[in-house]
Amino acid sequence: MLDPEGSVEHQPASSFPKVLLIPLAMLLAIAALLLLAFSATRQKEPDFYTFKVVNIRGKLVSLEKYRGSVSLVVNVASECGYTDSHYKALQQLQRDLGPYHFNVLAFPCNQFGQQEPDTNKEIESFARKTYGASFPMFSKITVSGAGAIPAFKYLIDSTGEEPTWNFWKYLVDPSGKVVKAWDSTVSVEEIRPHVTELVRKIILKKKDEL
Repeated sequence: MLDPEGSVEHQPASSFPKVLLIPLAMLLAIAALLLLAFSATRQKEPDFYTFKVVNIRGKLVSLEKYRGSVSLVVNVASECGYTDSHYKALQQLQRDLGPYHFNVLAFPCNQFGQQEPDTNKEIESFARKTYGASFPMFSKITVSGAGAIPAFKYLIDSTGEEPTWNFWKYLVDPSGKVVKAWDSTVSVEEIRPHVTELVRKIILKKKDEL
């Protein structure tokens, strides 16, 4: 179109070329997808409660049911020199603090000295009848080396502490993170203050939320 002067009328040029808008939109979309993927990856990061295990009666169960409470994970044995003192103390701890805010999670293991040779049914009967064990028990497993179940591999990787005998103890907080590990020579009474402190924090938090 000609203006009154006879010259060509020019449209004002856009400050941002339209040809660049499509690539920019694509880049923004890709960035958003990457952010979502990153967030999903972070959310799926494993903790102790994300694993599934087999209970002492042969049923596959998720440890997710214990999320929100404190757990003391122990590889137990029925014929060890530590059996009597540990079972008594573990049951007392369960009685004093569980089951709403705390649980002993017992995993029988025959890996050390073949001191857990019986069947799952016999192991459960022994623990229940001899010590009145009321805490959750799971099927006999391997807790160290290449054959260790994923849940125990997580405990080992988190602490750098791998069981070398019966009655190793791993303290897991309500979010599934491992707080500390103790070997067989450390008594349950020695670690009671650590457990009690975590349980106390749960109770205080619940009171604050009321």
